[in-house]
Amino acid sequence: MTRRLLAIVLLIGGAVFTGAQGASGSDVPEKIKAPAGEELVLRVHASGSQIYVCQAGADGKLSWTLKAPEAELRDEKGAVFGRHFAGPTWKHNDGSEIKGKAVARADAPDADSIPWLLLTVTDRSGNGALSRVTSIQRVHTKGGQPPPAGDCTVQKQNAEVKSSYEADYYFYAPAK
Repeated sequence: MTRRLLAIVLLIGGAVFTGAQGASGSDVPEKIKAPAGEELVLRVHASGSQIYVCQAGADGKLSWTLKAPEAELRDEKGAVFGRHFAGPTWKHNDGSEIKGKAVARADAPDADSIPWLLLTVTDRSGNGALSRVTSIQRVHTKGGQPPPAGDCTVQKQNAEVKSSYEADYYFYAPAK
C-alpha cells in the first residue's frame, strides 16, 4: 500500500510540476523563453494562413515576402477567442488588442513549418483579457512556409498566396 501511495504522489507531483513549467517547458528553446518575472496568463491555438506576396526586394530580386497572418484563435476549451492579423496583432472578442514585435526566433522542429518566436508587446488598446500582456510566444507551428522561391516570377509579381498554418500562442504578463 505504501508503494502505491508513493507512486500516486509522484505521479500527481510530476503532473503539477509539468503544468507549472507551461510554455517555457523543455520543448521551448532557451532563446525564446518568456522573460524572467513574467507568468503565463493565456494560451490559444491559431488556425489560418500566412499571406505572402511575390515582390522585388531591396536588391531588385523577386521573392515571397510575408504580408500578414490571418487566423482564428481558440482557447483551451475550443471556444473562439478572437483573431490574429497584420501588425502582428491579436484581438480578443472582448475588444482588448495588442500588437507585437519579434525579439527572438528559433527554427521549428519541423523544417516545413514557420519558426517559433518570442514577441514583445509594442502597442495595446481596450480593457480586457489582453490588457496586461507584455510578451507572446509562438510555438508548435505547423506549416505556414512561403512557396518555393522559384515560384515567384515576373509573371506572378504582386500575386498573393495563402499558406495554411497552425500554432500555439502563449501570452505572458508581469507576475502578480
